[in-house]
Amino acid sequence: MKGIRGNEQPAGWLFVAPAVLILGLFMLLPILMALWVSLTRWNGQGSPFTGDVPFAGLDNYTRLFTDEGLTRQDFMTSIRNNAYYVFFVVPIQTVLALGLALIVNNRLLKGKGFFRTAFYFPSVTSSVAISVVFLFMFANGGAINAILSVFGIQGPQWFSDPRGLLHLLFEKLGVSPFLTDSGVFGLSWWDWLSGPSVAMCAIISLVVWTTSGTFMVMFLAALQNVPVQLEEAGMIDGANRWQRLRHIILPQLRPTLFLVITLGLIGTWQVFDQIYVMSQGNPAKTTLTPAFLSYRTAFRDFDYGSGAAISFVLFLIIVVLTLIQRRVTRERD
Repeated sequence: MKGIRGNEQPAGWLFVAPAVLILGLFMLLPILMALWVSLTRWNGQGSPFTGDVPFAGLDNYTRLFTDEGLTRQDFMTSIRNNAYYVFFVVPIQTVLALGLALIVNNRLLKGKGFFRTAFYFPSVTSSVAISVVFLFMFANGGAINAILSVFGIQGPQWFSDPRGLLHLLFEKLGVSPFLTDSGVFGLSWWDWLSGPSVAMCAIISLVVWTTSGTFMVMFLAALQNVPVQLEEAGMIDGANRWQRLRHIILPQLRPTLFLVITLGLIGTWQVFDQIYVMSQGNPAKTTLTPAFLSYRTAFRDFDYGSGAAISFVLFLIIVVLTLIQRRVTRERD
């Protein structure tokens, strides 16, 4: 339907054409190429678009879920590890970021600029550099174990202990391994109930420390847009600090909360650089994640088809979880 400005449509397409061309060339086209590679048995030699490359169809995908073997076991192990990683990182970094934002947004706080910079600084520091520093901190004779020894606690061998937290808890309670003869997707129920490993806990602490500052800035921007009159009205009505936070501030932060949780879900399921630098998936594959498994399968095992298939399955997992999270956190009438 043409209106008064109907003749401007060609000009509009002309202006957006460069952006569409660049996105199509450097984003959409590589995705389609990777999708084709996931349907082949390309080993990295030559071009994957020649007739010499064997066509696998959906075999690279079905092997991840149905075939008995190491491929499915490694993939499900990575899913389990990443699920525990997401379960701990997303809530902790969200709550910590909100708490930091509430602190630096306090009108009575002195030196706000210093604290905002200090809390945000880890987010703009190289993740590789921070990972190396944390490797030294969590070494057997590192700062973390030295601090624990002051309180009479013998620190673990952080990146050599494959035991999960739940397994350690069961061990302390005297519970023997159970449900070891049955399971799903190549792992026993005992393996699924391991919890994050000791090494993964070190990586979790690193990621929470580095990402909370970014989300703090988002919460801080949202808090500064909350009308002061609303909080003053709550104070007049006799609401205490917790009641004002729960019934006045948090409802105003719902869009920002959705954004923070969504970005947290996406980022935690895509974790790679910390795993690559700190553990390489060890010990005993307890820090193996789908993103690192995709890299290892493609660039070390030269099975680019399976590596690409893992990346697309990871993409579907992120999309599904984001849609579920959006439905759960949407504003209800």
